[in-house]
Amino acid sequence: MKTIIVWFRNDLRIHDHPALAAACAEADHVVPVFILNDKLLRGDRSSANRNRFLLESLSDLKQSLIERGGNLVIRHGDPASELQTLVEETGATAVYYTADYTAYAVQRDKAVKVTLDIEFRGFPGRLAVSSLDKLATKTGKPHKVFTPFWKNWQQIQRRDIASLPREIKLPNKIPVGALPKLEALTASGELSPDALPGGETEARKRLKAWLDGGIHDYHQGNNDMAADATSRLSSYLHFGCLSPREIETMLPRGAGAEAWHRQLAWREFYHYIIYKFPDNTAQEFQERYRSLKWDNDPKLLRTWQDGQTGYPVVDAAMRQLKQEGWMHNRARLIVGSFLTKDLWLDWRLGERYFMQMLIDGDQANNNGNWQWIASVGVDPAPVFRRLYNPSSQQANYDPSGAYVRRYVPELKDVPDKYLAEPWKMPKDLQQEISCFIGKDYPAPIVDHAEARKAALEHYRSAA
Repeated sequence: MKTIIVWFRNDLRIHDHPALAAACAEADHVVPVFILNDKLLRGDRSSANRNRFLLESLSDLKQSLIERGGNLVIRHGDPASELQTLVEETGATAVYYTADYTAYAVQRDKAVKVTLDIEFRGFPGRLAVSSLDKLATKTGKPHKVFTPFWKNWQQIQRRDIASLPREIKLPNKIPVGALPKLEALTASGELSPDALPGGETEARKRLKAWLDGGIHDYHQGNNDMAADATSRLSSYLHFGCLSPREIETMLPRGAGAEAWHRQLAWREFYHYIIYKFPDNTAQEFQERYRSLKWDNDPKLLRTWQDGQTGYPVVDAAMRQLKQEGWMHNRARLIVGSFLTKDLWLDWRLGERYFMQMLIDGDQANNNGNWQWIASVGVDPAPVFRRLYNPSSQQANYDPSGAYVRRYVPELKDVPDKYLAEPWKMPKDLQQEISCFIGKDYPAPIVDHAEARKAALEHYRSAA
């Protein structure tokens, strides 16, 4: 009787799961396991929001496995030790898993492989492409710019969709274990009251609704912050509740789907960068900017985190993050530019806070996006192109003011004319609508025009 362990990590689904499908096809018994690892659950990049999403996703996965005759074994501890114990308990001859690409994941898997004296086999499934090693420039070097990566990425041959297991047989008398309560996992951090629920079941419902509706106009409305014409599937992709490869096969025709597919490629581009350049997690990709001397002002950082900067679109976005554990992508760019270029605070502070709050907090994508907006990462552009005027951004991407008014209710009665720059309201108007700048809503903590000049000089001096 052949037994194979399937080690689940950030691949919490049963649809298009190559490792699970292979194990079910090859073995008499399959042992699905998830190992709760304190390095991830309680580390400096842990998140109460993501821990909750994780538990909801694990609960959903467990139910799906039970419906097919199996179960999800829960272990808590060092992955190598826990897997070795499970091998001894089950007599398994192999451990199958979905390959991941962060430096931590690569080192962890190497340590596990050394510990286990049985087959330890990684499968594709994390990304749409099966292997990042096949992507390179014409000279054989790693891509550093998105557009040529995007062209190459589209041409890479894709694997077939893995079959959905009909039956999963767990060995008898294996201690299954139980999922912990959230409070047992969460050491610190804030829980956002309106965060999306986790799990493959919810993910597939949202995917169907997106493909049937919003995706068709995505190319026209993806930057409209008030309409929020985005898929909101990022957290489900991060936890592997959805397969990006399967999604590719479901995309309809049209400009909207093509634009969204390009965003899926951006996700894989940043995974590619973190895999090819693991040091990118801690330092600027652009060597010339590693000498930048960022300010360190905890009060300014807290003001930004709390959405009290005096710039309505920035404050709305930061409050959305606290409320939902998520933020519109255009808003992420605006607040990132503001933190790094208006406040001149280190991009790593923003990256760390986002990882604390976001349900879709992904090391590769979060790092890539923060370096992009700070003008220190891959896919470079002149600094001034990514130095955003928050008032202009609000006028362009929240022209009705609905987004700002939704998250900054103290400005709900401010006329459109002044909503992007409420500090310019006449005193008699402030009195009329009972919204006094500096009292009911903060005055700007920095002058954007002056901050812009200072930021450009910082970059100029470093270059």
